[in-house]
Amino acid sequence: MTPPATALRNYDAVELRRLDVAHHLPAQADYGEIRDLGGSRIITRAEGCQFWDIDGKAYLDGMAGLWCVGVGYGRTELADVAHEQMLELPYYNSFFKTATAPAVRLAAKIAGIAGGELQHVFFNSSGSEAIDTMFRMVRHYWAVQGQPYKNIFICRRNGYHGSTVAGASLGGMSAMHAIGSLPIPGIEHVIQPYAFNEGFGEDEEAFATRCAQEVEDRILKVGAHNVAAFVGEPIQGAGGVIIPPKGYWQKIEAICRKYNVLLVADEVICGFGRTGQWFGHNTYGFTPDIITTAKQLSSGYAPISATIASRAIVEVLREKGGDFVHGYTYSGHPMCCAVAERNLEIIEREDLVTRTREVTGPYLAKALQRLVGHELVGEVRSQGLLGAVEIVSEPGTNHRFGGKEGKAGPIVRDACIANGLMVRGIRDSVVMCPPLIVSTSEIDFMIDTIEKSLNQCLPTLRAL
Repeated sequence: MTPPATALRNYDAVELRRLDVAHHLPAQADYGEIRDLGGSRIITRAEGCQFWDIDGKAYLDGMAGLWCVGVGYGRTELADVAHEQMLELPYYNSFFKTATAPAVRLAAKIAGIAGGELQHVFFNSSGSEAIDTMFRMVRHYWAVQGQPYKNIFICRRNGYHGSTVAGASLGGMSAMHAIGSLPIPGIEHVIQPYAFNEGFGEDEEAFATRCAQEVEDRILKVGAHNVAAFVGEPIQGAGGVIIPPKGYWQKIEAICRKYNVLLVADEVICGFGRTGQWFGHNTYGFTPDIITTAKQLSSGYAPISATIASRAIVEVLREKGGDFVHGYTYSGHPMCCAVAERNLEIIEREDLVTRTREVTGPYLAKALQRLVGHELVGEVRSQGLLGAVEIVSEPGTNHRFGGKEGKAGPIVRDACIANGLMVRGIRDSVVMCPPLIVSTSEIDFMIDTIEKSLNQCLPTLRAL
């Protein structure tokens, strides 16, 4: 990996790590561990699909930052459009019956991409905020129609919907619920469509039916008249790149329509090309009433997200809703909107969605097959440029090292990072999500590095 030809700042690594421990609280971290390590890994520069830390070590970014840097790093035109917009109008809000040109233009752009009935866009600064907007919008939608009691959300165990109180509650991760006494009332969790863990050896159709049936059973248990929405990621990303069985989403949609329950697709990770279509619901052939998006909307170059609602929902809000007393200081931030619009233009211009569907996505799927048969690999799976490798203690089973799920993934992840590949270890899965511009040779490097790391970790894992 060759360092980018951009000028480097003369950072003081020792001082930055000292300041990191003294003052900075990083996200999703064990602060005691960060202290004991002497500070975080400091990232200083990036280009294309690669980044470098303060010590000059190069990494292939197999996670697109945090599932988001679709067009890769170092896009000068995104920096230029941010600069131009900040000179013209660096900020104005969307309160007081006002709007800015970039926000209006981006809303129209997104509506054109989403198509169909998904024509109305509310801007936020993060995926978590997009979820909170959806949460309040859905409850308001039912309340103004005289059904305030229709306020229960059904979600999946191990789903991820952000880190705000509402988002973490909708998500089904016990570790997140343990912080802050969550979930809040009005949220029900059902089985996730994770065949390798919860339907191992089961017929795919039967497993899909069982997962969907649990949704219907829960609706009936709490009363359909009380259920506002079902919320799910087309593919559970932070849950471990959990790809649903064939027919799952069609069954879920049919149940939602049967009981007059809104269907919400959390597209924060899957949206804007990641699965080989513009959205994950396009890939799986279902029609949501609301979608939440973020991440690849701006490829991480600016903090922005969008909650996209159907015409039918917005018509009710316009006729009966009065003031939707909700919003953020940075909703529709003009610089962020300008960057996001140009990012979407790049994705279109370079045909990255088609490339993901027809070239790099299939190449990743084929490359992952090289790991099948490895004594530590129980399953590989992918869709588009999302992939996962399941680590098992016994071939042909889903048995875990140490008799407990979650021990092996972090060990193999750390080895991959030491070998120059940034991936995530989610429980006992090594997951990947490279930028949409990733090359086939970079995909080969990813898979070769995972294999190398599995081999290196074998003695450690066998000793667990």
